Amino acid sequence: MRTRRLPREEEATLVEHLDELRQRIIVTVATVAVTTAAAFAVHGRILDLLTRALPAGHRQLTTLGVAEPLSVSITVSVYAGIVLAVPVLLWQAWSFFVPALDATAERKILAYAAFGMVLAAAGLAFGYDVLLPRALHFLTGYDTDHFRILIQASSYFSFVTAILVGVVCVFETPLVVLAAVNLGVLTSKALRRNRRKGYFIAAAVALALPGPDPVTTMLELLPMWILFEGSIWLAVIAERRAARLHVAGAQA
Repeated sequence: MRTRRLPREEEATLVEHLDELRQRIIVTVATVAVTTAAAFAVHGRILDLLTRALPAGHRQLTTLGVAEPLSVSITVSVYAGIVLAVPVLLWQAWSFFVPALDATAERKILAYAAFGMVLAAAGLAFGYDVLLPRALHFLTGYDTDHFRILIQASSYFSFVTAILVGVVCVFETPLVVLAAVNLGVLTSKALRRNRRKGYFIAAAVALALPGPDPVTTMLELLPMWILFEGSIWLAVIAERRAARLHVAGAQA
C-alpha cells in the first residue's frame, strides 16, 4: 500500500487526515510483521550475537518450561523486527507530521533526528561491546564457591534488553539538552552553574539503571558524565549560533 504525503500548500479535511493515518498505521504494522518474520528466520544467529557477551562456559542458556525456547525466540525476533523497522516507522511518522511544519523547522528536526540516530548507534555499540561483556563476566564470576550459576534464557534476554535500551537512552542526553536549550527551557549558563547537581543526578540515574554490580554502574556513569559535559558545550554552541542568526535577521 502506497500512502500519499500531503503537501504544505494543500488543506485536508479531518477525514482525509484520518484516512492517511490509517494507511500509515497499516504500513507500519505490515513492516514490523515482515521484519519480525525475517528476524525469526535467522533467530539462531541473533541469539548467538546476544549471548556472545557471556563467558564461553555460560552461553548455553537454561529454560524452565517446554514452551520457553519458542517464546524466547519469538520475543527476541519481535524486538529485532522492531529495530529493523525503525527507519520505516520514523519515515511514516515524519511524512504524517511534516506538512504542518515550515521549511526551517523541517531542517532543524531532520538535523535532530540524524544526531539522535548517531547517538543511539554509539550507545548501542558501547553497551554491546564494552558494558555487557564486562558486567556479565563480573556477575557470572561472582562467588562461584557458594553459587552455581544457571542462566535462564528469558531473564537473560530481558536483562540484555534493559541494559541496551538504558544505555541508548543515556546516550541521548545531549539531544535532550540541545532541544531544551533551543526551546528556551535551559541555558548554557544555568547548566554550568548547576554542573555539580548535574553530575549528582547522573550518578543517581546510573545507580537506578539495570546492573546491580559496581562494574556495570561505573561503566554507565562515566559516559553519562562525559555526555553531560559535552551537552554543556553543545548548548554554548547552539546559543552562539542562534545569536548570530538573530543578528543577521535583524540586519536584513
